[in-house]
Amino acid sequence: MHSYSIANGRLEQARWLASPNHDARPADTVVDTLVVHGITLPPGHFGRGQVDALFTNTLDVARDAFYREIAHLRVSAHLLIARTGALTQYVDFDRRAWHAGESMFDGRARVNDFAVGIELEGTDDCPYTPAQYRALAGVSAALMQAYPALTRARIVGHSDIAPQRKTDPGPAFDWPLLFDLLERACI
Repeated sequence: MHSYSIANGRLEQARWLASPNHDARPADTVVDTLVVHGITLPPGHFGRGQVDALFTNTLDVARDAFYREIAHLRVSAHLLIARTGALTQYVDFDRRAWHAGESMFDGRARVNDFAVGIELEGTDDCPYTPAQYRALAGVSAALMQAYPALTRARIVGHSDIAPQRKTDPGPAFDWPLLFDLLERACI
């Protein structure tokens, strides 16, 4: 498994594409949670680069009718893992990306304040790829090293922090596989 490293809030192995959709975390915030998301744009279509457009506020509404419904959104994640395992980072890990929305975890609201958000290119009902699991495990291990309060028990799905609104990463996501790979990455 590939080894990943973080320096100055950035994953050194990721392509950098800055999103304007972030701000400062509250003072003295400890990053201690990782939220796993799933996304495709348009829904159910892979490899079209439209997640980049969503996170940089450059969606072309003429490309798909669905984009007219979401073009007003100002959202981002820290990182996207494509089907190939390729990594794109949009927001420094030390900054607050706008990925969780209205959310709660471990008795605390505003999960964006203390979490890192990683999007996987995928849908709730389509299996994610081996390359994505390997990348997610490696990145998670690097994040756990950079942010010691982030533990395996604090890696959750979007559906765990916003169960009334969200279902991702969905039933197709293989949590046991992720945690097995993560254990191997941390050895």
